[in-house]
Amino acid sequence: MRRPASCEALLVLLFCLVCSAAADGQLAPVPYPAENPPTEEKRVLGKILFWDEQLSSDDTVACGTCHQAGVGGSDPRLGTHPGPDGLFGTSDDIIGSPGIARADLDGIPLLDPLFGFEVQVTNRSSQPVIGSQWAPEMFWDGRASSTFIDPQTGLVSIASGGALESQAVAPLLSDVEMAFEGRTWADLVTKMETVAPLALGTDLPADVAAILVGGTDYPELFAAAFGSPGITAERIAFAIATYERTLVPDQTPFDLGTLTPQQQTGFNILTNNTVCFNCHIPPLFSDNEFYNIGLRPSADDLGRFNVTGDIEHRGSFKTPTLRNVGLRPAQMHVGWVTDVQDAIDFYNAPAWPSVDPVTGHTQFTAEQSPIPAPGAPPGTAPSYNDIFMPTQFHPAVIAFLANGLTDPRVANETFPFDRPTLQSELPNPVQFVRGDCNTDGANNIADAVTVLNVLFPAPTPPTMGCEDACDGNDDGAIDIADAIAVLSSLFGFPAIPLPAPTSCGPDPTTAETLECSIYPNCP
Repeated sequence: MRRPASCEALLVLLFCLVCSAAADGQLAPVPYPAENPPTEEKRVLGKILFWDEQLSSDDTVACGTCHQAGVGGSDPRLGTHPGPDGLFGTSDDIIGSPGIARADLDGIPLLDPLFGFEVQVTNRSSQPVIGSQWAPEMFWDGRASSTFIDPQTGLVSIASGGALESQAVAPLLSDVEMAFEGRTWADLVTKMETVAPLALGTDLPADVAAILVGGTDYPELFAAAFGSPGITAERIAFAIATYERTLVPDQTPFDLGTLTPQQQTGFNILTNNTVCFNCHIPPLFSDNEFYNIGLRPSADDLGRFNVTGDIEHRGSFKTPTLRNVGLRPAQMHVGWVTDVQDAIDFYNAPAWPSVDPVTGHTQFTAEQSPIPAPGAPPGTAPSYNDIFMPTQFHPAVIAFLANGLTDPRVANETFPFDRPTLQSELPNPVQFVRGDCNTDGANNIADAVTVLNVLFPAPTPPTMGCEDACDGNDDGAIDIADAIAVLSSLFGFPAIPLPAPTSCGPDPTTAETLECSIYPNCP
């Protein structure tokens, strides 16, 4: 017997709701700019570069340090930036990424007005690089544009579609993220020509280990990828961007059509009962546009306005993808939104000056962007009040966002999201002061005497608790040149400063065999 038309329509509707996630889940093919076609050699080189801490001035930060797959392509290390008021512990603080301690080009520490001699922290959270292949601009404010300008020549390298390349070069010379002040591309290239690729990394991924097994150096890797051994900013950017374009998180339950009933319900709620997908458009779950959602007053951080000068962009930031959002410990550009529930709580918060007494959230509505509503008649576009989500919807929505959009390869850091173990992830090494061979906490003539006693014992050499401290010139060996280095730093005309660390710190040079088992005058 033929079913009533209304029943057939209902069955079709239910079927469509169940299948809609899978249908919407087909990510578009990854676009590659014509100027930077993919090759396997370029991909592997990019992976090595992305994870090599030696690309930073002090060997402590790689690109991947702040963009780890296990936390959704963001940073597991949560540092605090004091925000525009310069005071820690106030409402405008930002949860950002720790970078490097401020230092001049020779590595001599410089006093920073915010962080002193400690590691600096970025003033925005780390934005996930996974899923960024389709973005026409990169960074929260979109300052890394589609047109990639070679930073060494000033010429256009990629006319369009080069946002990843534009982004890749920025941290390498940033004196907050990876570089000593005044660092140039020539400085970085000179270093890369002499270091062993990923010398500081352990547990290398199979594809990387296979390339480096014979002691391949960077000039050889660049020759394999580009046809000649020259290392340039453009080639570094091309290789890193090629690697990043392979990080496609397309094996989530949403993509594979394996959502649980609860996750499917969450997707249906977001589709039919909220305006969340007006900006977080499936299947990428981002529209890559810029909005002021009222996290903080616009004056705290002008965001996109600093790039475009458009008054309507004050306080606007790029819509992040919701793929793998459940893995990320710091949400949105401020970083202090902790998880999906906390994000929902923000959107449910009242307008300033009212504050939710339970969550502590408020919305600064003075310059909030309108929510996009294509085709809506003038004056009928949804407002942020329409985002309010009843409590009974939360469990299903969280199940979808936090789990239904998680690619297990990302969560488990398996290929292509695998990576080496970074030196910075290992237990902290002993800190010491360079040249302080007698470990009394200061550089003085007694240190030079101690070096000489080590070399010419009478009758027995003194015990060295920290060989690295005795290595005054940081050449990886203890010899008479170390005594000369200490004396030159004390009595030279002009005085020749010793290599880092000149105050308590770990050894920045790890490609040597000297040890530092104990140094009593540092924390």
